[in-house]
Amino acid sequence: MNQVTTIDTNNFSAMSLAMGMAADAPKTSSKASTLARLRIHHTPIMGQQEINGKMKNVEVIGGGAYKLEIPDGPTVYAESVSIRPFLQRFMYKKFIKGNDNTANRFVKSVMANDLNNDMKDNDGGFNCGKPAGFIKDWAALPDTMKDLIKSIKRVRALFGTVEMVNPTDENGNPIDVDTTPFIWEIDNRDAFKTMGEMFTKLTKMRRLPPQHYITSTTKEVPLPNGSSFYIPVADIDLGTTLDMDNESQETFANFMAWIENYNVYILNTWSENMHKNEDVDTDTVEAFVDIDLEDFV
Repeated sequence: MNQVTTIDTNNFSAMSLAMGMAADAPKTSSKASTLARLRIHHTPIMGQQEINGKMKNVEVIGGGAYKLEIPDGPTVYAESVSIRPFLQRFMYKKFIKGNDNTANRFVKSVMANDLNNDMKDNDGGFNCGKPAGFIKDWAALPDTMKDLIKSIKRVRALFGTVEMVNPTDENGNPIDVDTTPFIWEIDNRDAFKTMGEMFTKLTKMRRLPPQHYITSTTKEVPLPNGSSFYIPVADIDLGTTLDMDNESQETFANFMAWIENYNVYILNTWSENMHKNEDVDTDTVEAFVDIDLEDFV
């Protein structure tokens, strides 16, 4: 057996094994540690203010504000954000509404570099139930299958640090908050495309995501029923190139460790729950292999 006799700092995996570091490595068998979660808050938050001596209901947080949920900290709102993206991953997600006996929950897949392969999920299946392959005849599908497919979201998981511009609390009061590491699970189709365009632009310029800031506001999209939702309006600051200092390197390593921990958790729960899918009618599943979702969902 060949013995390692020189130190190679460019091969951590081999060197950490040779140096006996495995026993003291961080454990990744449990659910991933928490990160602040960034999202767009689509509905206004109402509060009360005194107007002409009377307390009246007013809109203290407008619809379309960015919302940052900080674990063991405040929930912060801002009309615009400055994001330093570090990396992205892709996954599937499905919301399952609870009842009197069960709580609401999400089924989530592992995170990967793309959506080109079947991905195990925490319900013991693959792709949160989405059939693989190309759909030849969407109209021929049973309504139950159509509803299932529509309920499964493709997600662009964006990791980075965010500065909330002129942040407030839920009552509209100004607060101070530091630049914060976050995850943003982007499942809206338009938002998915918008943030993807940012990465496409960086790729064409041969620039890495953490070398630039992305500033983002939101835009209202009216719906036929009179309500509306909001999508990001993003732009890359190409005038400033950020250095990859020690703090940046550590932040990137922490994100990579978070993703590894998350994936190990999903894979463990997949193993625990896979028996639930052993009796699935494979002939039924294979009947829907040739389905193309892009034109229908």
